[in-house]
Amino acid sequence: MASTADRASAEVTPASLRLPGIVLGVGLGGFVDGILLHQILQWHHMLTSTNTDNIGVPYYDPDTVPGLRMNTVWDGVFHTVCWLAVLLGLAILYNRVTRDRRRVWTSRVLWGWILAGWGLFNLVEGILDHHILGIHHVRGGPYQLWWDIGFLVLGALLLVGGHLLQRSGRAVDPGGQVAGRPD
Repeated sequence: MASTADRASAEVTPASLRLPGIVLGVGLGGFVDGILLHQILQWHHMLTSTNTDNIGVPYYDPDTVPGLRMNTVWDGVFHTVCWLAVLLGLAILYNRVTRDRRRVWTSRVLWGWILAGWGLFNLVEGILDHHILGIHHVRGGPYQLWWDIGFLVLGALLLVGGHLLQRSGRAVDPGGQVAGRPD
């Protein structure tokens, strides 16, 4: 005969890793964009294409000290938003994880949602900043449209790949159980 504790354990559904995974992916994807494209490769900053934007933001030429200063400030605002997304994602994840943290951190479900969040970041940031607002492009110049489209394609691949990865995993119940369906 099943005890009350056994029945209560069977009725508990695993904490969803979807929201913390997506929020972490958005923040981490933003950091990759900011660190790699803004700082290391210096292909663009937040306001490098405002001379051709669609909303009328003043142009801050990144080849001048005042222009680079303003672009650096807005890159800092961008990185602050990424940092807050990572902190929020970690807080949500921590709130859902009480035991067996190793299984959560190594689960395909969590990493799939993180990749999906990164892809979501690329798609939203690429469509909004590169195409709708036009405040910067992945890499300015004669092929900037192709770079911007490549960024969107990468985002779509990350989103689809992350979704497929999380579907191939098993949901992890931080309380110690393994469920059959990923969340």
